[in-house]
Amino acid sequence: MAHQAGARRRVRAPRALALFCVLTAVPLAFADGDGDGNGGAFSFSNEVEGSLVRAIVSLRENGLKAAIGEIDGALERTPNFKLGHMIRGDLLMARAGKPIAFGNPEAASAAGVSNLQQEARVRLQRYLDAPPVDFLPAPVMQLAPSQQHVILVDTGRSRLYVFGNHNGQPTYVTDFYISLGKNGVEKTREGDQKTPTGVYTIVSSKEKLPDFYGAIAFPISYPNDWDKRNGRNGHGIWLHGTPSDTYSRPPFATDGCVVLTNDDLARLTRFVDIGRTPVVIGPTVEWKDPREWQAQRDDFLSAFEQWRTDWESLDTNKYFAHYGSEFRSEGGKDRAAWIAYKRKVSTGKAWVKVGVSQVSLFAYPGSGPMMMVTFDQDYRSNNLSNRTKKRQYWMREGNRWRIVQETVIS
Repeated sequence: MAHQAGARRRVRAPRALALFCVLTAVPLAFADGDGDGNGGAFSFSNEVEGSLVRAIVSLRENGLKAAIGEIDGALERTPNFKLGHMIRGDLLMARAGKPIAFGNPEAASAAGVSNLQQEARVRLQRYLDAPPVDFLPAPVMQLAPSQQHVILVDTGRSRLYVFGNHNGQPTYVTDFYISLGKNGVEKTREGDQKTPTGVYTIVSSKEKLPDFYGAIAFPISYPNDWDKRNGRNGHGIWLHGTPSDTYSRPPFATDGCVVLTNDDLARLTRFVDIGRTPVVIGPTVEWKDPREWQAQRDDFLSAFEQWRTDWESLDTNKYFAHYGSEFRSEGGKDRAAWIAYKRKVSTGKAWVKVGVSQVSLFAYPGSGPMMMVTFDQDYRSNNLSNRTKKRQYWMREGNRWRIVQETVIS
């Protein structure tokens, strides 16, 4: 009898650990690494996700009983969590020594288990392969004083991060699992069911919506001026929730919107400032050592400051040298036509002063070395004074930054 019981335990353990391997897509030896194996080193912005991670990561150290207990706790809080039900079923199957659905290709194909596998993997990846805690997100180079928070969407990790503003530098606040477009990212046209990549702003909030969207939605400013220049179209890209009978959706399941669980969307709401909160969506967010991040920021801001001082100098050749060969003005003028226009309006200028404030700076996602800078401009000269909000896109040409698009926002 003792021999038979031991045999059953030996069957159950490999099946349970096989579940761990399928979910994490890493070698089994990972469980013998430096971690304590119980998830205690992790902090969770969502306790349901915390239970899921603790259950799976603790399989080797604490066994099936503890893992099932964690999942039961999650399902008690959120009975509509499909992934939780699937993992609980597999843990029970493993305990009985039977095949698990996650490891069965036929079951994955027939029952949509593949989507749940993907969700489990990206949720676990957040904790098993997280960016170094002291690294900074490369796309967020500077926040304006008026921007209290920035939302950063890493589409490669199916993750939405919230950063606060500490003297212009991003500081981590929290992060959430998200679902994206059915056909991936880099939206180009209406109806392609892709999520756009770029830098946007939350422009409004919508309430009293159909149940499909959850309790509230936040439309973003897609398509922006860079999207329009590149012929991208479409509309109605929102951050929103899920139907009341659905806890979460698979990583790629929307028509292009960014979708959170309703609980996470409620948590996100307090960080949103309509008309000010930037939303940066990137295909694979790069995380940089603070020294490297600062060097890149300083390199660009030096070029930006030189543009301002060269404009004040009234040396038009120096000023125009900041505008690249692919430059297009707000009215659609190419570089040659725009320079001819600027030479004409510059006639009679005895002095010029240009002040800039409320500067925000983003390394534009997915576009090679490109920066998007937005700022309040206070222009004064002997015959004209005005205040405007301006946005510029700068790209590398050779060894220097040059402006390729300039737009007056207001």
